[in-house]
This record gives sequence, C-alpha cells and structure tokens, in this order.
Amino acid sequence: MAPFVFAAVLFAAACHAGWNATIKRGLDPLATTVLISIGAAIVSALALPVVGLPAMAAWPWCVASVLIHLFYFGALIESYRSGDMGQVYPIARGTAPLMTATATAVFVSERLGVLAWLGIILLVAGVLLLSLRGGRDLAKLDRRAVGFALFTAVTVCAYSVVDGVGARAAGDAAAYTAALFVGNAVIMALYGLVRGGPKLFADMPAVWLKGLGGGGLQLGSYWVAIWAMTVAPIAIVAALRETSVLFGALIAVVFLKEPLRLPRIVAAVMIVCGLVLIRLN
Repeated sequence: MAPFVFAAVLFAAACHAGWNATIKRGLDPLATTVLISIGAAIVSALALPVVGLPAMAAWPWCVASVLIHLFYFGALIESYRSGDMGQVYPIARGTAPLMTATATAVFVSERLGVLAWLGIILLVAGVLLLSLRGGRDLAKLDRRAVGFALFTAVTVCAYSVVDGVGARAAGDAAAYTAALFVGNAVIMALYGLVRGGPKLFADMPAVWLKGLGGGGLQLGSYWVAIWAMTVAPIAIVAALRETSVLFGALIAVVFLKEPLRLPRIVAAVMIVCGLVLIRLN
C-alpha cells in the first residue's frame, strides 16, 4: 500500500469516528442516523452531475450494499440506544477486520502476507480491548448492546466486501459512492418513517446543519475507503479503517465524558503496533 493511500485511509477513519459521535450526541439515534443519511445524499446528489453514474456492472453490487447498510444502520442505532459509544463502537468495528480478511481470501482470492495477518490480529485485539473500562468491567457489558454490536460487525464485513468488488466493477469509486449514498438515504428515510412515523422528521429542520456536517463526514470517510479498496487489498483497507476507534475513544473521553483507564491506553499501543506491521507488509 502506497504511503498516500495509507494516510488517506487513516484520515477517513477519523471522519468515521466523527459522524458516529454525531449519532451519539444528536437527537434520538434513529432520527440522527436518518438525518445524516439525508445530509450525505444531498452532497452526493450535488456530485452526481460531475462524477456521473457507475457502470452497469456495478449496479447489482450497489443495490446489495444499500440493503446491507439498512441492516447496518438498524443494528448500530440499537447498539447506541443500549450502550456507551466507548464500549459499543470498538466491538462493532473491532470484530469486522478478521471476518473481512477471511471473506476476501475465500470469495475475492486476495492473499495477505504473514505481517499483514499479524498486524490485523494485533489491531483487532487492541480494538476489542478498547471496549473495556478497566478492572472487572467485562461483567458490566450490556448483553443487548453487545449483541447488536456484533451483528453490526457482520454487516460491516458484508458491505466492505460488496463495496470493494462493486467499486472495482464500477471503474470509478466516486460515481459508485455517490450512487450508494443516494440509495442509502432513500431506504433510511423509509425505515425512519416506518419506525418513528412522521414525527421523527419534526425536529430535523432545527439541526439540519448537523445532518449536513455529519453526512459530509460519512460520505467523505467512505468514499476514501472505497477508492482505497480499488488500489489496495480490501482486507487491509477494512482493517485500517478500524483505527477510527482511537479517534472514537478520544471523542468518548473528551466530549462524552466517558472514563479513560489503563486498558484503553494499552489498547492504543497495540493498535499502533498493528498498524506498523500492516505498513511493513
């Protein structure tokens, strides 16, 4: 992986943590997620006349990704309703890279070197450790929150593989991403209407700037990741994206006032060591 691609994915990880924090600090998690999806779609719709539509070969992958993202957002919303961001976010993101590395090896025939596998394993271990808050806090894990977080991880693996293949088929990561986020907004608005009714949208006009900002972060974060998947192994990109938990942990401690304890510090060191191994691969 070229240094520029490596740095770009790390920047995308920071953006990813940013829009997840927006969900946790916004309105009801469902309303905020729908609002951010709409914000991302507005930016995408403005970009479509410039980037155009993806090739026809990519449309089945794009449609599949939209459906997977529906389950992803649904599980993520329920996770944040049940648990702390500092606990849910690492579990949801941390268990996905190994799944993705295995899936791409089986279905996309991508082979990783020994250092890459060691780096991914070390990164995942650090990410999962970030879900601890020290001492015996494993006993305090909310089973409902953890269950939804683990299901979120499955959907992360699924859409990572689908979008990596889809973007390659599209021949243009920007066009594929723009079409994907317009589709996501449509299906999320319908989901929000079914789950929350018309009243879900009542408070959105007052916080539309937050939706546009969060949507921009979401779109930018994933566009960079999808582009990176067209020039680097999908599993490596997916693993690097999970460094977002470092930024997420920082946001959780500084802005959400969640506690900082030794396990999180140790986990950060493990994640950095994993990054070094992946970079040396």
